[in-house]
Amino acid sequence: MKRNVVVIHPGTLGDVLLAVPAIKKITSQFAEHHCLLIARASVSHLLQECRVVDEWIAIESQVCLGLFAEGGEQSVTLRSYLERCDIAVAWTEDVDGSLTRLLRGYGIRQIWIQSPFSSALLGTHQRDRFLEIIGGGSSNGFEEEVLHVPDHLIEGGRICLAKQGVAKRRSLVLIHPGSGSIHKCLGAGKWAYVIQQLQYQEMSPVVLEGPADHDAVERMLSLLSTQPPVLRELSLSLLAGVLAQTDFYVGNDSGVTHLAAIVGVRTAVVFGPTDPDRWAPSGRHVTILRGASCVCPTWDAVKICHGKPCLDVDAVEILEALGVGMCA
Repeated sequence: MKRNVVVIHPGTLGDVLLAVPAIKKITSQFAEHHCLLIARASVSHLLQECRVVDEWIAIESQVCLGLFAEGGEQSVTLRSYLERCDIAVAWTEDVDGSLTRLLRGYGIRQIWIQSPFSSALLGTHQRDRFLEIIGGGSSNGFEEEVLHVPDHLIEGGRICLAKQGVAKRRSLVLIHPGSGSIHKCLGAGKWAYVIQQLQYQEMSPVVLEGPADHDAVERMLSLLSTQPPVLRELSLSLLAGVLAQTDFYVGNDSGVTHLAAIVGVRTAVVFGPTDPDRWAPSGRHVTILRGASCVCPTWDAVKICHGKPCLDVDAVEILEALGVGMCA
């Protein structure tokens, strides 16, 4: 039976996808090991289906309850993995050292534990900070590498689009007007204008609505006379299948945008208060759009900033990034 590499990542979708270069480095260095990812269920399942990791456990599950609690009792399942573990990576804070002591108690010979937000790290981009924690290197060679989306997910995406009446004979543009924060979102009027221009060009704009996007999508749809298809609350695996056959993607800074970029879709992303030098997806197929650099010193300041000059991106810029001309 193979020995294990255990990777622990408590972050959200975008954070975990930014760690993929580091996860791939670990799995290539320890290719004879079985790689277990402990992270949120949806992204963990996707990375297992795309063969980035071998197996996963949901960090929010009962199995992991004793992982971060000093003196907490580990489940039988978790103990079985840690007892066969040689290398452990945890991209998280361990202020009191309890996680380090727990892992050392299982005799794990190589342990890396550090938050990617640590001020001790030198890397600027979050991708490079994950790599720095496990011993350096850079993500430059990863820029054009994409997730391999398996055929069964692509077929599921095709069926999903067909049910919405989306014809692949026209260029398909997936538009995600939401984000994890309303303070990262471009105004509804600009998204509506982009969709109108795509419709005039006889392209196929399709709107994506996630669990936190309902209000943003409804505001945008209320401005349109011709309603585009809307894909609502897709699983990440099904969304990856849709993205794999999408010609263009455009959205705000969000985890979904990172997924589009890592799948290899030609992507235009609107950045506002978050810093693209730290958080942007990479690759020659990605175009970053932004207004003025954000000068708000804290996120609380962002929340009360009324003008949001950092989000002053013209809809024409978005269309140009997609290579779309203007119609009268």
